[in-house]
Amino acid sequence: MTDDVTPDAVIPYPGETGDMAERPRDEMADYTGTGLLAGRKALVTGGDSGIGRAVAVAFAKEGADVAIAYLEEKDDAAHTVSLIEAAGRRGVELPGDLADPQHCRDVVAETVKRLGGLDIVVNNVAFQNPTSDFTDISDEQWRRTFAVNVDSFFHVTKAALQHLPDGSAIINTASINGLRGNKTLIDYSATKGAVIALTYSLAQSLAERKIRVNCVAPGPVWTPLIPATMDAEKTESFGEQVPMGRAAQPDEIAPSYVFFASSRMSSYYSGEVLAPIGGETLPG
Repeated sequence: MTDDVTPDAVIPYPGETGDMAERPRDEMADYTGTGLLAGRKALVTGGDSGIGRAVAVAFAKEGADVAIAYLEEKDDAAHTVSLIEAAGRRGVELPGDLADPQHCRDVVAETVKRLGGLDIVVNNVAFQNPTSDFTDISDEQWRRTFAVNVDSFFHVTKAALQHLPDGSAIINTASINGLRGNKTLIDYSATKGAVIALTYSLAQSLAERKIRVNCVAPGPVWTPLIPATMDAEKTESFGEQVPMGRAAQPDEIAPSYVFFASSRMSSYYSGEVLAPIGGETLPG
């Protein structure tokens, strides 16, 4: 959290921005686009709030039409679409469970149908449930975490490749936890490590089509997922461990996605992991 954010009480999962005592900065209010994504069509999973919302709005301000896929109907999604439309672009809401492979395929098909094409895929949806003891992770939780955090990336990307023109961009969201692990988020960390390896492999696989595949691996970011999955004590101190002494705001992370989505900015980048982690340094 930033210095002016006070801790939230626990809020119901999956979390809604309106339930937070101190709302994140995720509307890109001070961001001015320069046409980097003019005429492009984008799909952002987990796009209703937090990082996903900030990315969707930034893309719209850069000239893209944006479809957002998210778990369930709530005010967050409608507000995100209103922000996209306020930027003068088309916004599409696609609710449903991305743990379901068929829904992943349907989301891609509906995006193409309603936007008239697809040029950018952002695999951002995620599930986490902190657990202090590895042996307390149930089979159901393990499977759910992988179904949302890895399997949906596979199914969405596979379906999208039928529609993406050569030269398109795929951006995956990983995490600092996929780079160094986390003892209370073991299943989540394992999925984020898998996302990084998937990014490397897809970048190699799709190089002939000039489809760039990159990854953003943020450190702590203040989103509804935090008070929805962590207790009050952890929420209160969230982000204080990094050198900058605070969590990031989603608005601070979204420009990384704009960079990877824009061929003007990142035409020679593929198979890269950009880690905005608040000044932390990692070996290797």
